[in-house]
Amino acid sequence: MSDIAIYASGLGKRYRMGGLMHRTSLRERLTDAVKAPARWLRSNGNGSSLSRRDFWALRDVSFEMCRGEVVGLIGRNGAGKSTLLKILSRVAQPTLGYAEIYGRVGSLLEVGTGFHPELTGRENTYLNGAILGMGKREIAGKFDEIVAFAEVADFIDMPIKHYSSGMQMRLAFAVAAHLDPEVLLVDEVLAVGDLRFQKKCLGKMGEFARTGRTIVLVSHNMAAINALSSRVILMKDGGIEFDGSPAEATARYYAESLGQGQGGGSLAGRAREGNGKACFTSLSLQPLSETGEPIDVAYPGCDLCIELEIECRTEITEANPAVIIYDQNGFRVIDVNTSQKGNYVSMTGGQRAKVSFLVHDLLLKPGQYFVGLWLGRHAVETMDHVEHAATLSVMEWKENNAQPIVYPGVYLCRFEENVSISEPLTEQCPP
Repeated sequence: MSDIAIYASGLGKRYRMGGLMHRTSLRERLTDAVKAPARWLRSNGNGSSLSRRDFWALRDVSFEMCRGEVVGLIGRNGAGKSTLLKILSRVAQPTLGYAEIYGRVGSLLEVGTGFHPELTGRENTYLNGAILGMGKREIAGKFDEIVAFAEVADFIDMPIKHYSSGMQMRLAFAVAAHLDPEVLLVDEVLAVGDLRFQKKCLGKMGEFARTGRTIVLVSHNMAAINALSSRVILMKDGGIEFDGSPAEATARYYAESLGQGQGGGSLAGRAREGNGKACFTSLSLQPLSETGEPIDVAYPGCDLCIELEIECRTEITEANPAVIIYDQNGFRVIDVNTSQKGNYVSMTGGQRAKVSFLVHDLLLKPGQYFVGLWLGRHAVETMDHVEHAATLSVMEWKENNAQPIVYPGVYLCRFEENVSISEPLTEQCPP
């Protein structure tokens, strides 16, 4: 067991879900008391019964992680990733099975975990460090380095309740990173914060990996998973569906989206995140020939017309609609948005907007790609995020399939955009 950093056997986590049923009349309660006295006593005689059902967040999860491994945990929302990390970090106890960790553990489960809103950043640094197992002298010795990494020196003596979520995340990650753990558990650390700090976090985790530390990383950022992980565990419905190479794991992760939403259409029922102030209702992808005529399939070098509709629930100002195209490994290959042209969308409740992008010279290799949509204000709020809105197939073309050109996977494309907003409507967008 000397090379084992984490060992889990038969982990299961059950939650009991329940609620009060409707109250019955006096006559019905008396009838129940005669027919089923035990059930009547459980309801305390007040006509309300408690209905419970079990929900298994984890089922029979077993694995080993060796020292020095960087393991990515991926899966849809509700797959059990965060529950597993909470068990490994001893925040939650398993219902079945057990897990053992060999070495000092640092964990960053969510923004602000271990922080007290009324305490200052300085006080919370000492508090959070103590929770993670650092002594006061050790924290004091690393305090300046922690603050410098978090980039909150000007606000360190301000109560944490006045920090933005990004500032809290930076400080929380800085404390956990400077714990010098042998095992680091990280849950969606890249979900908050600007791109520069995300790269900083990736660099720090890369340093950990090179020094032989064990890292367990939960993220929906497939590019980060592929860049950092030597192994990826794909979870589904509380169990392990695949455990192996990052490339194969991310391909399986995206496989269920292939063939769904080809070319776009209605976005009703699509998984989405955001505060719901406005939402995307439809998406259309139309490849165009060199002369601007619609064609059936996209090919390397064609143009692509992207049209989407947005419905506003409450007033929004200076929102930025974005279309992101990912390859099967989760890397962004195209990102077009109105802010690149200096334009933003402002709407009142009930209004609808049509946004169109014309992407020139779609220099993508033949293959399957995923189209995502994002609406919000950078580093401020996300109004709507549909990670998998549609799939895009890029096919070989008779005029270029014999050429030895290797088209780049990431490039800056030329595009045009246009926004038109209608008058308010009474209908609301789908939940």
